[in-house]
Amino acid sequence: MPVTLKDVALRAGVSRSAVSRTFTHGASVSESMRAKVEKAASELGYMPNALASSLTTGRTRLIGLVSNNFHNPIFLEVFDLFTRGLQERGLRPLLVNLSDETDPAHSVSMLRQYSVDGVVVASSTLTPQFSKAFKEAGIPVVHSFGRQSSSPQVHVVGIDNVECGRMAARELIARGYRRVAFLGGPEAATSTQDRLSGFQSVVDGCGEVVASYSFASAYSFRAGRDEMQRLIRGQPAEAYFCGDDVLSIGALSAVTDAGFNVPEDIGLIGLNDMEMAGWENINLTTIKQPIKQIISSSIELVVAMLDEPDRYPEARLFPSVVVERGTLRCVSRQPSIGKVKAPTTGR
Repeated sequence: MPVTLKDVALRAGVSRSAVSRTFTHGASVSESMRAKVEKAASELGYMPNALASSLTTGRTRLIGLVSNNFHNPIFLEVFDLFTRGLQERGLRPLLVNLSDETDPAHSVSMLRQYSVDGVVVASSTLTPQFSKAFKEAGIPVVHSFGRQSSSPQVHVVGIDNVECGRMAARELIARGYRRVAFLGGPEAATSTQDRLSGFQSVVDGCGEVVASYSFASAYSFRAGRDEMQRLIRGQPAEAYFCGDDVLSIGALSAVTDAGFNVPEDIGLIGLNDMEMAGWENINLTTIKQPIKQIISSSIELVVAMLDEPDRYPEARLFPSVVVERGTLRCVSRQPSIGKVKAPTTGR
């Protein structure tokens, strides 16, 4: 038979309520009582039942971690950091796949079934309406990798995607590319819109540069490869800001298969700096998104909201830097402030 709370109370010589308080997060219990109960529990091999505890405290300690782009390898790192970070704080992550979901109300209904204490929307492609719907349902929510705003309606943690677009355009122009292009992810994604906006603002102010714009169907290798194959059947640009590393890697595959040399014939710059971007056979120049800091800050906000659910919404933005590798021509100037040099293998 499994060891029960009553068994631990008898072994420790204390009441069942004392045992319950010992294993209830935040409950008041003396150090001597805690030591006595934990010793008895260890001797008996007792493990507290989290579900039973939630009935007593009214809290499940479940945090819904929702996303919708499971085809992008960067989210392996995102999910790893989020789940470990939440578990280290005594919280239990509930991973929810919202791929192809278009109705925020359905998502709220799904998470309510599990009585989650909070939600992290970890996506740059889910619209702000998703995180807003959770807030309106009374569920503490943080939108990680969400769209920046000077007056956010929910907590937003991420990067300035408009500035990242500007950074990419400046890098291409500084390397002498004059026919440049933006190859974005889904056109409806706010991250795509903002990166394009920043890219356009720089290119439009540089009269000798000609730019074009196109969009992949998803932030995925296959979508990036398919769109680049379409582009090189016409008149390809000299260099592309692909708006995402996985798109860039798909585009790189298409470019090299077509017999072009990177970066001499066609240059590429991505965004994220996921682990794969640094592999020697890829060696992608990219804009680094500080994923660890974004996730750590998101978890900090979720934890704070458990005790202060009406905490005023804030936007936390982290700076990005260029990681220079081998998919853009060399630049004939000193690296700008904030640029990270990574080992290059050349192509």
